Amino acid sequence: MTEPYAVPVPRGYRAGVWEVREPIATGAFGSVYAARRAEDSVSSPDSPDSPDSPDSPDLPATAALKFLPTGTNTPRQLAHLRELIDREVELHRRLRRPRLIRMYETLVLDDPARPALDGATVLVLERGEGSVSALLATDPRPAAGPALLAQICEGLAQLHRAGWVHGDLKPANVLLMADGSAKLTDFNMAAELEGTHAYTPAFSTPDYTPPELLWAEIGERGRRIRPSADVWAFGVLAHLVLTGSFPLPGATPSARRDAAAAYARGTEELRLSPELPDAWREIVRDCLSRTHADRVTTEALLRRVEAAAGTPRSPRPRPRPRPRPRLRLRLRLRRRRLPALIAAATVALAALGYGIGTWTGDGTDTAALARYGASELRTDKGVPVQYRRLIVDAAHFCTRPDVTPALIAAMLKAESNFDPSLSDPGNMEYGIARWTPDVLRWWMQDNGVPASATPTPPLTPSVSIPAMGRYLCYMDPHLKPGLSGDKRVLLAASYRTSYEKVNDTGGVPPKYRDYCARVAHYLQEYAPPGKK
Repeated sequence: MTEPYAVPVPRGYRAGVWEVREPIATGAFGSVYAARRAEDSVSSPDSPDSPDSPDSPDLPATAALKFLPTGTNTPRQLAHLRELIDREVELHRRLRRPRLIRMYETLVLDDPARPALDGATVLVLERGEGSVSALLATDPRPAAGPALLAQICEGLAQLHRAGWVHGDLKPANVLLMADGSAKLTDFNMAAELEGTHAYTPAFSTPDYTPPELLWAEIGERGRRIRPSADVWAFGVLAHLVLTGSFPLPGATPSARRDAAAAYARGTEELRLSPELPDAWREIVRDCLSRTHADRVTTEALLRRVEAAAGTPRSPRPRPRPRPRPRLRLRLRLRRRRLPALIAAATVALAALGYGIGTWTGDGTDTAALARYGASELRTDKGVPVQYRRLIVDAAHFCTRPDVTPALIAAMLKAESNFDPSLSDPGNMEYGIARWTPDVLRWWMQDNGVPASATPTPPLTPSVSIPAMGRYLCYMDPHLKPGLSGDKRVLLAASYRTSYEKVNDTGGVPPKYRDYCARVAHYLQEYAPPGKK
């Protein structure tokens, strides 16, 4: 070993059915060793520890054992380590996905003869063949980098869909498997979302920590964190994998930390490496937006990363049905109550000290932003530059072909003429997408969970536009086949009333024909040639 191990374990030590082999890695709170199933465990099928026992999981021949100490120095340390252990165990049990390292079982050692091991928790994990950190040490710009980044991003999407934040994404926490694929590991800092945020211990790796968390206040439950923190870390990781360098200047982590703080304050600009491929430049820039609210969402990020890497799209879960709004409102207000949901989320975010301002694209090259999504949304027809990224990403959230950037832009034009300050109290509609706040609450979050509070106006574009994309994606499969008219225009009509009303009418209800005619007109204007 080249460094002291947090938990020294002798070769040949027996933990359950596992026999410890060579050390793999160590950290501040645990050590990982290679292990193999002991021969006597295979030959004793009646043993409670046997993998052939009906009460035992299907254990492989080899695994990685992560030893987590009891933390007996002080009761406080013991309690903290137990929290870390419980968090990691719970996360592994709930998420057995292709891009996440699998946990087979957990053990608690009973070995009074070895005080350093007595009471330690052991996580029995799927074993990798190496890590991205080790790969970069030998090959700073690996040819497989884009494909690996797509797999890493897929793992993040799986975590976020399940309502978890990783909290410590970095090269050392991405393992490479025998087939060369990548899987996320080490969930010591992972935390379950409670609405829009989660709480994690006050530990992090500075190079991969977003500016808002570098000096964040630490409360009794830890530090507040959002999925956007993982998005920032992915942007740093992608820049490192593709260029061999960090995106922020500095020869040391502390110097790069100071550069990140200056960038967040607006006193420094983001200067990405000229070695960064063009296909990835906007992706990395959007991951590294100055504020969490301006960063690309995980689902939109995954689609863009897979496109840049040239890998097939990963399967997406079908949108979960949302409860219908209470029927006390008029039918035409069913859809409009959704804006209230967005407003509620805005309140919750502001209460946490993460106020959402109007999306401005800070830190993004203006010329590049003006061309954003040009293959799907015309750049010469008056769509405001500052909303292009939100519009394109909102459409990319959905894999259904009818939900396009041109449709969302056309609807925003028809709804508000792109006015982010629109206020129509008589109809309970606010913001660029004319949301009704108590409806918006169901659509304002990208994890499929309604916000815990109804938002209050003003409703910002950074919340309203993505919510429009999610709602359109939900309604699309609910429209009956054989309806009269353009499917995209029928979606716009559904947004104004409900998909039930459109289905019952057999097309656009008469009351909404003028509105839908405007949407159809702007669809023709905004869609590039060949996509009309």
